[in-house]
Formats: sequence, structure tokens, C-alpha cells
Amino acid sequence: MKEIYDVVVVGSGLGGLVAANILAKEGLSVCVLEKNNQYGGNLQTFVREKSIFDTGVHYIGGLSEGQNLYRYFRYLGIYDDLILKKMDEDGYDIITFDGDQNEYKHAQGYKNFAASLTAQFPDEAKNIQKYCEAMQKTCDKFPLYNLKLGKPYYDEEELFQLPARDYINSFTSNTKLQAVLAGSNLLYAGEAGKTPFYVHALSVNSYIQSSYRCVNGGSQISKLLVRKLKENGGEAYKHQEVVKFGYEDKKITSVTTKKGKQIKGKLFISNIEPKLTLKLVGEEKFRKSYTKRVDQIESTISAFSLHIVLKPKTFPYLNKNYYHFKDHTKVWDSHSYTQQSWPESYMVSMGIKKNTDDWADQLTAITYMRYEEVAPWADTFNTVAQKNDRGQTYDEFKKAKIEQFLTELEKKFPNIRDCVQSVYTSTPLSYRDYIGCNNGSMYGYSKDVKSPLKSFISPKTRISNLFFTGQSLNMHGILGVTISGVVTSSEILGREYLLNKILEGDNTPKEKPIV
Repeated sequence: MKEIYDVVVVGSGLGGLVAANILAKEGLSVCVLEKNNQYGGNLQTFVREKSIFDTGVHYIGGLSEGQNLYRYFRYLGIYDDLILKKMDEDGYDIITFDGDQNEYKHAQGYKNFAASLTAQFPDEAKNIQKYCEAMQKTCDKFPLYNLKLGKPYYDEEELFQLPARDYINSFTSNTKLQAVLAGSNLLYAGEAGKTPFYVHALSVNSYIQSSYRCVNGGSQISKLLVRKLKENGGEAYKHQEVVKFGYEDKKITSVTTKKGKQIKGKLFISNIEPKLTLKLVGEEKFRKSYTKRVDQIESTISAFSLHIVLKPKTFPYLNKNYYHFKDHTKVWDSHSYTQQSWPESYMVSMGIKKNTDDWADQLTAITYMRYEEVAPWADTFNTVAQKNDRGQTYDEFKKAKIEQFLTELEKKFPNIRDCVQSVYTSTPLSYRDYIGCNNGSMYGYSKDVKSPLKSFISPKTRISNLFFTGQSLNMHGILGVTISGVVTSSEILGREYLLNKILEGDNTPKEKPIV
């Protein structure tokens, strides 16, 4: 390692890797520090019995030519090397309900999306069109989402106070169509009376534009970004968990890792959760009102996932995802499950290998789980880099949940038990330990229409050389976190300068920025 770096990035989630790449491309010396065995945060994958599973990235939107994520990935220099599989254009997401044999399709492209739903709800054509227009109009109000100059946060107050459920329901009185339009809300852990419509729009819009799966898993994105970082002179180190920030003369001077290594820098970007960052820096370095507000921000609910290895040639490969609900009138309420009613909703997705044929080798089923359910084992910690056994009671808890979840899956996929070779799980503790998110939160901090500014965290902090990036800043998801990396980098390089570089695809730096 160098004696001192221009930029030290703590955490190698997508936001940190994007910011690191942008700044390295501009000639700065950059060092990324990662605690885990893999780079990438939610982009991490794992292998069970030769089947590759994603931890968090099950499909990606906005990657067709000219679309927003396509343009960002082009600029970063990774698009051409991505191996992608386009999902079913006539139904990439399928919404289903107990007691209803119909499969309601979300199709790619707004014209196709509207036509597909109108075929199933012929009396609702105008209402479906109004919904599509509202989606696009809302997304147009976020400049960086559309690679345009403008304020990073739109200052139209009503936009942040418009509740998703009520606004979607205002387009139609048909309760089944209301449920179908909101049917992929597990993408953002939508809650009735709390989640803003803009979160729904920004989350779903890019998938309507285009939907893809990453062949052999989403970790290819982080691997490509680390490779590009090194090509641009940057450095990245695994197994380097930061446990302390050094502070002198009102600035961060260094970070210290668990192994006792001290890394000095001029600028520091924290890609780990802000709550944890403040503790590592020292909460006394910030205003009490700020630390209190950050501490009180609610995180989104966590998840429980089944990672199922399938017996060969028993379950067909499905080039689509399924979102299933027990009750179509409660699509916004399945996080409020009881022990008896769990799971009230779930998503089923599949990974794809280069050599995938008509048969799937694995599937992942995801549902909500509150952190309180695993609180008895909260003092345990277990990752590949730091292995620990949580004990027999934890194993028994997981076995009971596997059985309960499989019983629900059988209702939708009657032969699934006959296809199961083995089952692995991820709980809120898995997500907490591997991703580093508060209480295993699925999507960082929760957005609330009643307090829209409460969860707002600026990439700039009171400490002049400390910045934040990642899913807790703007929006979660591949696109949202990519944009967070751009926002953070623009605080250092200048917003107009950086956006022009991205728009022009210009990879040549100006004179090396002074830091």
C-alpha cells in the first residue's frame, strides 16, 4: 500500500466501486478496503453444489442501448464485458394470487406493458395508460436518473409526500388491477401509508424499460469494476475490515483495520452504513442533532431466502420472476405477518448459467422477515472469512421456516418438493453479517411520506474530507446505487464536469483534481 492515497474508500459495495472507478479515471490514487472474502456488497454470489446463487441482485433494468444504466455502465467501461440474458419481453414479472389461476404479466416497454395488462383488464385501458404516464412523468423529475443536469434532489415537496398505495389506487377502483400494478413492491419493501410513489416509480420504471439477468450471477459487475479500477491505477484489498477512523484538525487522516493496518488518505468515502460510520468516526465529531437523526432513521424490513438446488432436468427454467400474494387486497401489508400467516407474499427468481438449457439448476424464493425473529442469535457473527456456528436452536428455527415456506411454494408450484435436491437459507443475520446493513435491512433506510427529509442523508458530511455513498443515500438497487456513486464523485469533481464526461463517454481526465 502507498504511504498516503488521494481517496480511501471504505467498503466495496457498488456505490463505493463506482465512486472509486470514477475518481481513479480522473487520475487520483484510490484505495478500496473490503472486510469480506468477496467484493461487491449485494453483488456477492455464492456456490452450492455447483449452482451459483445471487445474494441480492436477481435482475437488472435500464440496460438496453441508450437507457440510463446502459449509459452509466458504458462510461464505466464495463458494459461490453457483461454477459446478460434478456428476460421474457411479454412478461418479465408475473403477479399471482391465491385462489386466482390467472398470471398477470408485467411486460417490457410501456406500450407492451399497457397492452398486456389491457388484454386482461379490457375495461381499464385508459386507467392503465394514466398509470404509465404518471410513472414516466415522476421519473422525469429526477435529473441524474435521466443523466441530465439539475439538482440531485427535486425540490417539489408534493413529490416526496405522495403515497404509493393511495396514488396507484387512485387510477382505478378495480382492486385486482390495483394489486397487479403494485405487485412487485417487494422490490422496495413497500408499506401502506409510508412508501412514497416516487420510490415505486424509480424502482419499477427501469425494469419496464428493459429487464435482464446476469449470466453466472451479479458478481461479474463487481469483478469488472475491480478490474477497471486496477487498470486505472486504483487498488483494492479484501479481508481489511475498518474498525476506526483517525481524526486530527477537524479532518479524517486515516483508517485502521482489524489487522492493525493504518491507511492514510486525503479524502475518505464511506460505503458502509452511515449509522456504523458515525460510530467508527466518533459521534462526538458531529452535531448531536445530526447523529440523533441518523440513529433514529428506520431501516427497511429484512428478508428470509430459500436457495434451492434443483434435481437435474426436473424443473423448467423460467425466464421471468414470480411475485405471489395470499390476498390481493393486502399487497401492501405482507410485512405485518403473524407466525401463522407467514409468508404472506414472496418472490421467486432463477439464476442462469452460460450453458443453461430448458431446465433450471436452482431457484431462489424470498420473503419478508423481521429482525426480531432472529434477535435471540443477534450476538453471533458468521461469514466465510469469520466462521462461527450459531447453534442448534438456530438450525431448528431455520428448518421450521424452510418447511413453512415450502408449503406455501407448493400451492403455486405443486411439484416443487419432488424437484428439490437441497435447500440453503439466508436470514436477516446473513444479510447483516455479509452486507453490513442495519438489522439485515433489504434496502437501506426507509423512505416515509410523513417525514420525507428525515431519511435524507447528504453525501457530504460536516467533516470536510468525509463523504458517504451507497444505498442509504438516494435509492437502492443497481441503478440507484450507481447514481449514488456518481453523486458522491460529483461532490469531489464537480457535477457539471462529471455529467458531461458521462454523456460524452469521455474517459480522459482533466488536470488531476487537487484534493
